[in-house]
Amino acid sequence: SSKAGTKELEKIDQLFYSYANKSLGVIDPEGIESLCSDVGVDYTDVRILMLAWKMNAERQGYFTLDEWRKGLKSLKVDTISKLKKALPELEKEVRTPTNFTEFYSYSFQYCLTEEKQKGVDIESVCELLSLVLGSKFHAQVDSFIGYLKSQNDYKVLNMDQWMGFLRFCNEIKFSDLSTYDPDLAWPLILDNFVEWIREKQT
Repeated sequence: SSKAGTKELEKIDQLFYSYANKSLGVIDPEGIESLCSDVGVDYTDVRILMLAWKMNAERQGYFTLDEWRKGLKSLKVDTISKLKKALPELEKEVRTPTNFTEFYSYSFQYCLTEEKQKGVDIESVCELLSLVLGSKFHAQVDSFIGYLKSQNDYKVLNMDQWMGFLRFCNEIKFSDLSTYDPDLAWPLILDNFVEWIREKQT
């Protein structure tokens, strides 16, 4: 089995170098784009973010050899056609509740491109919400994006607010909001969001 394992790793590495930027020794955004077109998914497809999560990729738009090995080995994939077949399975895996929370948290961190950066700008947050949560909580996401685009108090969102919104989607009856209790330590932005919805409903 160690022979088979070595062979598999060689194939995984070969695949890596077919997309890697030779001078940088990593797969860069250009490499990821050609990977996407070979797998037949769009560069902005949520499954590419899921793949990054599986690799635990640290830097947005880049895959290192170690990250690539980690992701492909756990997906048991060493060719492009296997990767194509693995994506629907990966999506199922991510959508289980525990993994999804982890993935949701990861997707925010992945957008922190500068060192010591704590927040993601509103425009990027809106795109990310649509991508990551849109299919699961369509009405909530649409509404929250509407609020974010219409308010001027927040220029960025931090991790606490980002995670708070997932909790909101999971726990609060939408759209009557009857289960929302502002005394329950919600991030202030969500109190404001609920107030905004209620004003619109009256």
